Parts: sequence; C-alpha cells; structure tokens
Amino acid sequence: MQKTFEVAGPVDAEIHLAAGDVLVEAGAGGQVTVELDAHDEEAQRLVDAARVELEGRRLVVDVPQRRGGLGRALAFARGGIDCRVRCPEGSSLAARTKSADVTTRGTLAAITVATASGDIRADRATGPVTVKSASGDAQVGEADGDVSVQTASGDVELGAVRGMVTVHTASGDLTVAEAYGDVDANTVSGDQHLAAVLQGRIAAHAVSGDVLIGVRRGSAAYLDCSSVSGDTTSDLDGLDSAPSDGRLVEIRAKTVSGDIRIVRAPAPADDEGVQAA
Repeated sequence: MQKTFEVAGPVDAEIHLAAGDVLVEAGAGGQVTVELDAHDEEAQRLVDAARVELEGRRLVVDVPQRRGGLGRALAFARGGIDCRVRCPEGSSLAARTKSADVTTRGTLAAITVATASGDIRADRATGPVTVKSASGDAQVGEADGDVSVQTASGDVELGAVRGMVTVHTASGDLTVAEAYGDVDANTVSGDQHLAAVLQGRIAAHAVSGDVLIGVRRGSAAYLDCSSVSGDTTSDLDGLDSAPSDGRLVEIRAKTVSGDIRIVRAPAPADDEGVQAA
C-alpha cells in the first residue's frame, strides 16, 4: 500500500504497528508519503485493513494487530510489516509497537515511542524525546529538548542532549556522550557512563552498576559521591560551595557495590547552543 498527501508544513504522525519495522524520514516539505509492505499473506490482510489518513496536520497510520495474543504476535514478528513514512522536517512522531523497531532519520520535533521489545533509533529531535520500553534498546543521536527513557533491560545510548536527561533502567547500560543540562539516572545492575557533563545537577544512582562521569574542562564541580562496598575515586578537586562565576556541575552519585569514578572531560570544540547555568 502507498498513499501520498499534499501538506503545507510539518505533520504530527501517529503510527500503531505491532510487528515489523517503522522508518520515518524527515526531509523536504510539501508531501507526506506512507508505504506499507507486507512480508506474507497474513500480513497483507492486515495492510489491506490498515487506516492511513491525514486529518489536518494529524497523520494516522493504524495497522490492526494479529489475533491470538502476545505469543502469536511475537511469532508473527519474524514476518511483520514494513512501514515507511516520508514527511517534512520538523514533524513530530508518536509510535506504539510491540516488537517493531522504530527508526527516524533527519530532524523531527517531538518523538514519543512506546514498545515492548522493539529497538528505537532516533537521529535528531528539536523537541522532547520520550521512550517507554520493556527490553528494547534506545539510541538518540542529538536532542535539543528533554530526553526521558524508561526500560527494564534495554541499553540506552544518547549523543548530545541539551535538555534534561532522565533514564530509569534495571539491567540496561546507559551512555551519554554530552549532557548540557540536568541528569537523573537510575540503574540496578546497569553501568552508567556520562562521558561529558557541562553544568546543572547530576544525580546518578545504581546498585551494582559502575558509574563514570566526565566533567567538562572549564566547569567547576561539587561532589557528593558514596558507595557501600564499591570504590570511589575522583581526578578533580571538589568544591564546598558554588563558584561566583563560571559553570558548576553538582554531582550526587551513590551506589551499593558499584564503583564511582569522576574524571575530567575535554572542553567542547564550541559552546554554541549551551545554556547558561
């Protein structure tokens, strides 16, 4: 199935697909194209019954689920349906899946994904990114707004985030390349690696996972770090109070048996887009 709609600007895409793959590509404006490709006869029946409509700026792609419960749905995932949406840059996405992976390319506004076991790979978002998953991995290349991820066992990998980072996971690992604002990270056995933090409040809590936090060169740091049985080390001097000028990172890291290490990260190439503390 393929449908094309003429549009005057960005759209708000809502995609419901249980199994398969979802690809949303943001590019030039003027048109929205939706393609649904089935991998087998049963999937084709679902494609034929799918709802693909544009209501104002609201794009709806709703593929009915296969009957028979979750077990049959997971078996169906080996076939599934490919959903490809091309839309103007700055469009938003709200996707709900069971095992379907969700991938975005180009620049979108807000991204919201709810899935059971599907992976999420987002290129760039200018608005907030919200992900809820049971076992799927989540990757976000760049986000200008807040990023919130909740997952049980999925790994979380974030690039540059200029808003607040909130991540809650049990056994999944967390990696953040650059955090320009506050971070609230909670893991049980998952490790946390915050490669470069610039300013704001950094709360990192883990049970058996290790925590490594890199503080940007040029930023002062207030440290409150403790572990019950793990090692705690720092390569930089802490502060008893905030500096009168400059950027301050307030780090509060706590673990039970995991190690905590605070290191100095290199200064960024440029500070464009960085908000004042």
